[in-house]
Amino acid sequence: MSNKKHLYVLWTNDNLITAEKMVFMYTINSLIHGWWKEVTLIIWGATAKLVSENKDIQEKIKEALDAGVHVTACKACADQLGVTEKFEKLNIEVKYWGIPLTEILTSEEKLLTI
Repeated sequence: MSNKKHLYVLWTNDNLITAEKMVFMYTINSLIHGWWKEVTLIIWGATAKLVSENKDIQEKIKEALDAGVHVTACKACADQLGVTEKFEKLNIEVKYWGIPLTEILTSEEKLLTI
């Protein structure tokens, strides 16, 4: 069994039910219950628009951050959608994710895509 204890969640699905009943439920509970030592939630694509516009999702982001989830977003997507400044105000890290995602995929890191 791998000793890797960092889970990366690549979130590209902008469905509200999926966000609430999978993305946030799993990432938050993973830390609360000690299933993973670290969880990184990567906002990419359509989810950037959802997060910027939906107050309930913004509350879930705050709850995830409070639980210790590292929330980050693709800078290219955020810039193209005009939401970078909003993300920064929500304490979401904004950075280019192309190279880091490639490194995750080519290593033994754990990646869940939604």
